[in-house]
Amino acid sequence: MTFSARPRPADSHRDESQLDDGTGVVTESAAQHRSVPMTVITPHRGWFDWRLKQLWRYRDLIMQFVWRDFVSVYKQTVLGPTWHVLRPLLATFVFTIVFRRIASLSTDNAPAFLFYLTGYIMWSYFAVCLDNISKTFISNSTLLGKVYFPRLVIPVSLVISNLVAFGIQLVLLAALLTPYMVSGSIRLTVWVIGFPLLLVILAGYALACGLLICAITTRYRDLAYLITFGLQLLMYLTPVIYPLSSVPQQYRGLLQANPLTPLLEAFRRGVLGVGTVSLGHIAASAIGMVALLIVGLMMFSRAEQTFVDTV
Repeated sequence: MTFSARPRPADSHRDESQLDDGTGVVTESAAQHRSVPMTVITPHRGWFDWRLKQLWRYRDLIMQFVWRDFVSVYKQTVLGPTWHVLRPLLATFVFTIVFRRIASLSTDNAPAFLFYLTGYIMWSYFAVCLDNISKTFISNSTLLGKVYFPRLVIPVSLVISNLVAFGIQLVLLAALLTPYMVSGSIRLTVWVIGFPLLLVILAGYALACGLLICAITTRYRDLAYLITFGLQLLMYLTPVIYPLSSVPQQYRGLLQANPLTPLLEAFRRGVLGVGTVSLGHIAASAIGMVALLIVGLMMFSRAEQTFVDTV
């Protein structure tokens, strides 16, 4: 059972003789002890008892987890954080060879390498966050069974720590875009202004889906083995390696039902000037994210009460 702390005044009916130092006189230290507030540990109650205010109180712990997650990933590696640059470059190179050169998939007349890189950067942030968050209870079971802190601290820290890699990859994208922008072959559009909103929605979906899966896998471990396959399948249902405009009209509705589709299309629209998206699609995606996040928080809040007994 997970507990949270709330202060309660000290017992005013305590016998002062119990604070006696043996001489019949209440000492100063004893008097100070009498005025110190007590802490009562109470369990979470209700589906909506998320206690989000505690995240601000534990902000220092969140930053410590962010640092831990960033350092531990590439600890004892030769290249270290350089992998944040090499991984998207290698993946984009493979996409370019396979899907552009061999399969001849359309890129909406955008440079193929930049087209695939923009899709990979957005998708990898979502996929890595979801995968890490879904393993919160399993990966941290030893720590969570010994000390109390709001369990939501870990998923939030994962969302933030993965922003570091995302930021490095954005710098890489900007560096590769610069020659095209100087030559005038690519121009940023007004959609780029909404990039922070797109990132918030994307992070919200990663957090919501991760919390849902995390809550379910505490009882059903089989789901953990399906995450990798599910992410691969979802990637092909999201315009990561192809534009929405190239999908036949009879199948386009299926992809538009995917709330991640307008996020990737809007990002490409702002950076490369290509993409099929509207403000209505973005609004629908944002509303869906809020609804899914509420459900995820409800499930996570209930699961954290008994995860010690099931993990």
